[in-house]
Amino acid sequence: MSAFAVLPDVRSAWTPQLRVDAGPSVLLLVDLGRGRQRMGGSILAQALEQAAQPVPDLDDAADLQRLAAALRALRERGDVLAYHDRSDGGLWAAVCEMAFAGRAGVALNLDLLLAVAEALPDEGDAKNWTAQVAERRRDLLLRALFNEELGVVLQVAAARRDAVLQLLREHGLSACSHVVGQVGDGDSIEVWRDTQKVFAAPRAELAAQWDHVSHAISRLRDNPECADAEHRLVGAGDAGLHASLSFDLHDDVAAPFVARGARPRVAILREQGVNSQREMAWAMDRAGFDAHDVHMTDLIEGRARLDDFRGFVACGGFSYGDVLGAGEGWARSIQFNPALADAFGGFFARRDTFALGVCNGCQMLAALSGMIPGAQAWPRFTRNRSEQYEARLAMVEVLESPSLFFSGMAGSRMPIVVAHGEGYADFSQQGDSGALHSAMRFVDGAGRPTEDYPLNPNGSPGGLTGVTTPDGRFTALMPHPERVFRGLQFSWAPREWGDASPWLRMFRNARAWCA
Repeated sequence: MSAFAVLPDVRSAWTPQLRVDAGPSVLLLVDLGRGRQRMGGSILAQALEQAAQPVPDLDDAADLQRLAAALRALRERGDVLAYHDRSDGGLWAAVCEMAFAGRAGVALNLDLLLAVAEALPDEGDAKNWTAQVAERRRDLLLRALFNEELGVVLQVAAARRDAVLQLLREHGLSACSHVVGQVGDGDSIEVWRDTQKVFAAPRAELAAQWDHVSHAISRLRDNPECADAEHRLVGAGDAGLHASLSFDLHDDVAAPFVARGARPRVAILREQGVNSQREMAWAMDRAGFDAHDVHMTDLIEGRARLDDFRGFVACGGFSYGDVLGAGEGWARSIQFNPALADAFGGFFARRDTFALGVCNGCQMLAALSGMIPGAQAWPRFTRNRSEQYEARLAMVEVLESPSLFFSGMAGSRMPIVVAHGEGYADFSQQGDSGALHSAMRFVDGAGRPTEDYPLNPNGSPGGLTGVTTPDGRFTALMPHPERVFRGLQFSWAPREWGDASPWLRMFRNARAWCA
């Protein structure tokens, strides 16, 4: 079953990423199992090859309604810093995943959970989960950590703990809501019981173990070298996503020209299978252009003409299903149509025009490089080294280049969306890396150009992911700036950005160039 709902403000969405920048905080468990800790069907039972009974259940459906109402109230009050459901792997897996995402340290104290469990009679098959007969407390500890009863883990500020517990009490959840841990900025995850630390391990070591199964699957399914590279990165201390801008995020360089009222016409060009045209049109409109949706059939049948536009943007997607190679079918529909070939040739030859190709549009422009003045050094973009379609947020650096889109942005490092299966810059098929004008490259957490997967999702040499021409009028890049032209579109961005995004600058640069 799938369900959809309208969110009035996506900025209120919760993630499992523990925050260490919000002061002292605690973890709360809302346990809809109400201390029963039934182990049937759990990962622990499977790992120990024990057919435990009974299985977790929702004994009172009203509890789920109470929880939903409580979470809604907590969202309205802004009391939750991070959220995770308890599911496969139980409380232990949920808390570890939260710590991995936030690079946080956690100290779990399970005395309250054990006290609740001890007050209840044993249910069903009371197996000894530690393979020993003695030590009921150790048995209860493992049940508390690994049972998969319904529940959620909340990170809340320590100063708001009592207020949150009071709200849960008002919703009838007091008896099943417990403070189970503290969050810190350390690098270890600890478990405490009876005032004693009974387990501790470095977060990086646990993260590597957590990734072990995914790594094994990836080695069989994908390029083993890429799978190994990704596994080595888990917990390795890379700084990860960050931002360092060489310009003022809020400086609208297009504002003086937009104020004059002129809105240059730009074609948002698409073909069968292309997507992201709406986001691209919105970005260009917001930058001060008069954006027009132009399908290739509009050009073929004469409903639109390129010489009526100051610029065009070829959008991303999967034109012709990429059956001839990414962007190749789209390019051939131009090259093998004399009227279209003349129209595009004439557009490229004009001195007052510009064009941007993104993802599939980048691949298409690369295939047309022979028609584009100054683009003869561009490579073809072919299958990713990982041999998989890659959709993720990646770190890039804007390079010093003539590109009109990146004026004043050189040296900036920031995240951007990538979503492609054929982004490898392949100079064996065409182009000249020595004569190339590079515009953008993938970098690691320290800002160094990288070919390491997944920091470089396609493996391009030197991290290359954007190219331009000597006069800067034509630029092609594999990442999707139109999908992150607002701050709220990022899956991660610095909090101080708010709803602003540095990627809007490149569209405003184009409008300023048209002045």
